[in-house]
Amino acid sequence: MDDDSDLEDGKLRSFFPSSFGGDENGTNIDAQIDRTKRPTGTAQVKREKSVTKSSNGGSSSDEDDSDDDSDYDDEYPTSHELVFKTQEKAVTTITVDPAGSRMITGSTDCTIKLHDFASMTPTTLRAFKSVDPTASKTSANTETHPIHVAKFNPNSPSQVLVISATPQARILSRDGEVISEFQKGDMYLRDMNMTKGHISEITAGTWHPSNWDLFVTAGTDSTLRIWDVNSRMRQKAVIVHKSRQAGSAGRSRMTAVTWGSQAEGGNSLLVATALDGSLMLWSGEGPYNRPSAEIKDAHESGTWTSGVDISPDGRLVVTRGGDDTIKLWDTRKFKQPVNSVAHSSTSAQYPASNIQFSPNGASVITGSETGHLHILNPATLKPEIVTPVTPQSPLITVLWHEKLNQILTGSANAETHVLYNPKISTKGALMIVSKAPKRRHFDDDPTLTTDLSQGISGDMIINPGTGLAGIQAGNSYTSRHPTIGLTASGKSRDPRRPHLPATTPFSKNQPDEASVRKNIPLSSMRDEDPREALLKYAEKAEKDPMFTNAWKKTQPQTIYAKVSDDEAEEGPQKKKAKT
Repeated sequence: MDDDSDLEDGKLRSFFPSSFGGDENGTNIDAQIDRTKRPTGTAQVKREKSVTKSSNGGSSSDEDDSDDDSDYDDEYPTSHELVFKTQEKAVTTITVDPAGSRMITGSTDCTIKLHDFASMTPTTLRAFKSVDPTASKTSANTETHPIHVAKFNPNSPSQVLVISATPQARILSRDGEVISEFQKGDMYLRDMNMTKGHISEITAGTWHPSNWDLFVTAGTDSTLRIWDVNSRMRQKAVIVHKSRQAGSAGRSRMTAVTWGSQAEGGNSLLVATALDGSLMLWSGEGPYNRPSAEIKDAHESGTWTSGVDISPDGRLVVTRGGDDTIKLWDTRKFKQPVNSVAHSSTSAQYPASNIQFSPNGASVITGSETGHLHILNPATLKPEIVTPVTPQSPLITVLWHEKLNQILTGSANAETHVLYNPKISTKGALMIVSKAPKRRHFDDDPTLTTDLSQGISGDMIINPGTGLAGIQAGNSYTSRHPTIGLTASGKSRDPRRPHLPATTPFSKNQPDEASVRKNIPLSSMRDEDPREALLKYAEKAEKDPMFTNAWKKTQPQTIYAKVSDDEAEEGPQKKKAKT
């Protein structure tokens, strides 16, 4: 008996799961990471390095080359990648909070998408929220604008600076709610120092490197404006760029701006570029009356210099111009470029194309028109790695996150790629691929669930008693008729649904005559002669007056004047004219 009971208990235990919510079969994390490994990598640049090594007298064996390549791979986080396809159009900006837990992307589809790394799995790479920061909740204006810049505050991750193609900058919370909308200037004032804000589109913006209350914006009104997040009705300072270009009336569009710090603990540096080719440098703490240094022809006039960045030590400035060049400048000798190389520009079509120093300043990263990621040596501007990310689709924006040690890219085909290396990267994409895929739930099948975001139509209502056969029949009919739903008049397109007659003449459908006679009193009087309709009640009103019955007995008899025969023939006498 004891053996039989033990056997039954063993069968019962094997029937129940060993834990609730866990993955019973286990997850092979290494296999998931291997599936994200990039098939192409940087073979072309590696081969060039290997040839150089061999020509200098070193070992040229395949084994030594492969060892060298693996060491080279570990230096940059480009061996693996995750792809996010949450935007509908070109991705123009990417930002990640300092802790590396939340990613925000902006696009020319006029929305920003919020992604939380901790809540995503390998099978659920999607944004948890989509926001149009320019949409007004209090106005009927539904106009939308492309997003140029979205940046987390490096000192206060609860604030996100969002720059769209409008004259107003906005501060959003990390959950996408608009906290502040800054003042727009008066376009009829000629002196730009007197306006309270930009009078035309803002093109770029960034935060102060250490003071979390300040940020700067660059506009097409030829000004830089420094703002305090606690005062949205007027900027704190205005920097007016006076262009010397002929025919510009002293104004030129500002195209890019960056605010960097110095390693020695000195004042911060403010660097900006303009459409007339100028490159200007100010002390970040002021005064801003005139730039500390200015290069008039840093890039070709009339081309859009879309990218500018300052190295972490504040000694170097790199610019990416619309004249198909990348140039390196020394802030201590701000006259001529230290280096200049040719690089295809995408700023004509995508003005938000950027360039950036790595967190340690040992590399410079940028995208290209062919969809390749370029990692350059900052001393020579020669490529260390050129790797394809979105071939045949321009790579617009790049970001190298310091804590994650991962490179994020946004391309014109609406894809966001997160490049990482399992050996040197932490959290972020590595956290996602280290999770078990989400189990498919009944609610994950869209054919068996109802999307209530657009309301509910009559064809989606299942009558009681229809059972599974009715549900399957409804699904099959829906799959064969993708336009099923309600017409503009509110009538169902489903031929199985009976037509409901209109109950009032005010609906869009014309009611029948029987329905009108039944539901509208005295509706038949509309076809009668009104005089005849009133005379029908003349005899009844005379015999039984309703309103004059109270004074019927005291009412005097009406007496009319008698008319003679002569007067009847001649008509009434006419009054004599006064003389």
